[in-house]
Amino acid sequence: MTSVAEAEDLGFWGFVMPDHYMWGRMGGDATLETWTALAFLAARTKKIKLGTLVTPIPFRPPGILAKTVSTLDIISNGRTVLGVGAGWSPTEFEGYSVWDPPKIRVEKTEEGLQLILKLWHEPKVDFNGKYYHAKGAVLEPKTVQKPHPPLLFGGTGTRMLRMAGKYGDICMISPFGERDPEEAKKIVLDEARRHNRATKVSFAGIAPLPQQNPKYDRRMYEDAVEKAVRLGCEYFVAPFPEGSYLDSMRSFAKAVMPEH
Repeated sequence: MTSVAEAEDLGFWGFVMPDHYMWGRMGGDATLETWTALAFLAARTKKIKLGTLVTPIPFRPPGILAKTVSTLDIISNGRTVLGVGAGWSPTEFEGYSVWDPPKIRVEKTEEGLQLILKLWHEPKVDFNGKYYHAKGAVLEPKTVQKPHPPLLFGGTGTRMLRMAGKYGDICMISPFGERDPEEAKKIVLDEARRHNRATKVSFAGIAPLPQQNPKYDRRMYEDAVEKAVRLGCEYFVAPFPEGSYLDSMRSFAKAVMPEH
């Protein structure tokens, strides 16, 4: 946790946490409750953005999530980022929520996001969706950031990419998946243009995850940043290996950030 205050001093724009109760096939099940941890960090930092990469929207009641995020935005003085995903781990959904087929999870993600945005924007909300409902819901005080905290999308499927174009502020484009990054970016921008918001969507590149490269390699990070720049990304997500997290973060800030 102390690394986040140092990241702020080193000039990082934001810090994002995964939002999981159980990792399932990815490993151990020891986790912190992410939004509680981010509130702790908000009290110990002043400038750095704090958010998730990403929150599975169908995992929680979206109205409660809207209140949680708005509260963090207030106590952090407008530094919250909501990562938006549909969920991928049946283990944690079966343990704490309801696991649905991919089509339904994506539908729940969009409908839940619509309810969240209404609660952030409107004085009183009546909502009668396929999956979620609200009657006379009031969310006050509203978020500090206007019109709302940035929405960061991390999905790679076509429907999630289109959703990023329709609602997102930042869309992470991975160069390591099966889909070509240029194709993914085009899907996002085509949908954004349909909703007259092509200039409102930014893109983020990402370095390989520590599971793929357990040791910090400066050249690998530099190459990943350069690929992101060529793709037209304004942001870059830099996951660092757990065993050398602070040293890797300091090296990246000193050697890579000044050049880009």
